[in-house]
Amino acid sequence: MPQRPSDLLLRKQSGQPIVILTAWDALSAAIVCEAGADAVLVGDSLAMTALGHATTLPVTLGEMLHHCRAVGRGLRAEGGGTPFVICDLPFLSYQCSLDEAIAAAGRVLKESPAVAVKLEGAEPETLAAIDRMVRMGIPVMGHLGLTPQSVHRLGFRRQATDPLAQERLSQQALALEARGCFALVVEHIPAALASDLCDRLRIPVIGIGAGDQCDGQVRVTADLLGLTDRQPPFASPLLDGRGLAVEALKEWKRQQRSPAARRAAPATSP
Repeated sequence: MPQRPSDLLLRKQSGQPIVILTAWDALSAAIVCEAGADAVLVGDSLAMTALGHATTLPVTLGEMLHHCRAVGRGLRAEGGGTPFVICDLPFLSYQCSLDEAIAAAGRVLKESPAVAVKLEGAEPETLAAIDRMVRMGIPVMGHLGLTPQSVHRLGFRRQATDPLAQERLSQQALALEARGCFALVVEHIPAALASDLCDRLRIPVIGIGAGDQCDGQVRVTADLLGLTDRQPPFASPLLDGRGLAVEALKEWKRQQRSPAARRAAPATSP
């Protein structure tokens, strides 16, 4: 059977590290599925990796649904180990009103293969939305630390670097757990703080740029494969995917333009 959000809690309880990768279309989904990811995140980072925006802010709910459906078509794991899909709720799809937030999350579950949504932050309005979503049966993943939808206020710098900010983030994490989040992503925060959260929270803590002691890790697949122009400081590429692809295509172009290739080309009819 396909994996479910509750399986992540079982992994934490048994001490098995959790692995989550992003996908944005059928091709990337097939790759991360074959690699054995526990879950696939259709992150709003696709605004940057797939759509060419400078931040995650421009992507719409309709675009997220479009890409999420494509991801679902790419998940074809053998042996019943299909990872479950989490979809980011994009900027302004859940911040404006409680009813709009519930409607957006409902659309994700009704109109795509996603079985859970992810929301950034823990402001009172967000906590209220999460509380209602969970009571309605919508699994929710939280996200604290560097929250890209707040880029104009927080930037892309490391978060929770002083004791006051660390205590505030810890209290936010406890509040998200109390509202029923099944897991929490912590991004670009001190490793010691992330490790402390793993001990304090019952739910899995998934790190990205938060040290190696988290219950699991999530990464933007395009970053790991070296496909993006700019790499975040906490996601070193595993290979130079962009460079390898460009060189392979250049070599193909050289072959097509070589005299031997022209002589071997079949003659065309007049």
